[in-house]
Amino acid sequence: MLVALVGLYLNQDHSLGTARRMGPGYMPMMVFYIQAGLGALVIFFSLFSGPDPLEKWTKMDWGSLALGIAAGTLAWKLSPSVWGFFGQTYNAVGLGITVGFLVMAISAGWKLLAIICAAVALFGLILEKGGFFAALTAVILVSCVAEHTHTKKGVAGLLVFLLVLCWWVFIYELDIRVNLWPQS
Repeated sequence: MLVALVGLYLNQDHSLGTARRMGPGYMPMMVFYIQAGLGALVIFFSLFSGPDPLEKWTKMDWGSLALGIAAGTLAWKLSPSVWGFFGQTYNAVGLGITVGFLVMAISAGWKLLAIICAAVALFGLILEKGGFFAALTAVILVSCVAEHTHTKKGVAGLLVFLLVLCWWVFIYELDIRVNLWPQS
């Protein structure tokens, strides 16, 4: 909840716009309100539920966490010298986060959370150069790796459905200006 409140405070400088014509502060504001609301719900329900002990972390969990932090930091620091794209804006940070979470996924305890977080970071990393459809395809495919029960047919159907749905909602209805395809 504290992160949401700080985010709402910092977001005051951005114009909100309307639901049809969103300004740069509209979506972050919505996310921060949802985050604060979910935090309030978690706190409320935690007051009425019994103790639920956390699982003990194994050495593999601790090791993959430390290795993920080290690998992510290394990727963040070295990537601008490898490719100029990573020297622009926060692209090196995005690569570091993606690499760090993928390394953390070595541990079974971190696997689901780490792969999903890596997929979201990868979306942000690909969106600018690869376009909306490539970034969305990447986040869907990487997220599907987190759960081994997916079939190829199911993933293909999900991919097509989500690509069409996201195009319809974000591009057609909301008229968000973003590159759909890779830009040279």
